[in-house]
Amino acid sequence: MKRVNDFTVGLTMLAGIVIVVGGVLWTKEASIGRDEKYVSARFHDVGSVRIGTPVVVRGMRSGKIDRMQLEDGFVVVRMALESSIELPKQPVVLLNESSLFGEWQATITGREAVGRDEEIHRQLRETARDDDVLAGATLPDIAKLTAVAGRIAGDVASVAERVDVAFDTDAARELRLSIRNFSELSTVLARTVREQSGNLTRTSASVEGGVAALSRAAATMQDVAMRVDSATSGKRVSDLVTDAGEAARQLRITSRQLVSMAEQLAKSQARLDAFLIASESIATRVNAGQGSLGLLVNDPAFYRNSDSLVMELRALVADVKKNPRRYLNLRIF
Repeated sequence: MKRVNDFTVGLTMLAGIVIVVGGVLWTKEASIGRDEKYVSARFHDVGSVRIGTPVVVRGMRSGKIDRMQLEDGFVVVRMALESSIELPKQPVVLLNESSLFGEWQATITGREAVGRDEEIHRQLRETARDDDVLAGATLPDIAKLTAVAGRIAGDVASVAERVDVAFDTDAARELRLSIRNFSELSTVLARTVREQSGNLTRTSASVEGGVAALSRAAATMQDVAMRVDSATSGKRVSDLVTDAGEAARQLRITSRQLVSMAEQLAKSQARLDAFLIASESIATRVNAGQGSLGLLVNDPAFYRNSDSLVMELRALVADVKKNPRRYLNLRIF
């Protein structure tokens, strides 16, 4: 009976040891009886990668990392892969987070599939050597991406604040008032031009009439002179007196027309003087900084704020276009 109990206890202990060893091997993903091949890669930094981190080839889990060590300022990572795995052409290794919970993986891919991220290509160039160790690069983790996103949000908030300062309610109200003043000034100028155009037209007509009257008077005087000569020769003094009276009448009419034309010219000159005085007053007020238009013209703060805002917006847009992955670079293989 005692031997049976001893045998049962020994068998139980043996079964427990087998279960514990099997559990440890399963936990460590030990490959017993499987053919493996080893591939190494060189990195500047491996982030949160640890021994046992899975290795992915063409989207399939094909092995794990079994050793890491420092060599000549780099971290050399050895990966144990299944013997049937074929590596892509010009293989490189990328370390990146595989989930949002801090899990990492090593991805073996071809160099042509890396993309255009200049930072990744720089790491690959620096870790490449003339040996069997593959070049490697580490992608930024979620914390770095969150920091970049926070910086971008801060820049956007700063730009929005500058826009709000440059285009606040008072500035918009003054701008509307300035536009209204320009509109009123344009209306006054248009009305004045129309009035002066009519006056100049009437004045021109009066001048043409005066010139015509002078031409008729000259013709009459010439006719009178001819008649005087004829009367003198033919002793027709009465006809000469009659013609002289007619000439005098024509001269009086012409004089009245010239006086009317001079009055019209004087009125036009007065209106032009008033218009020039009003324009000079408006220009003086604007130059002195009075009114919304004067503040807008003489205050350079609005221009400097707008110019600084445009320069920062251009720099931000140019930087985002040039290095888009610097601000957002998340890959899930």
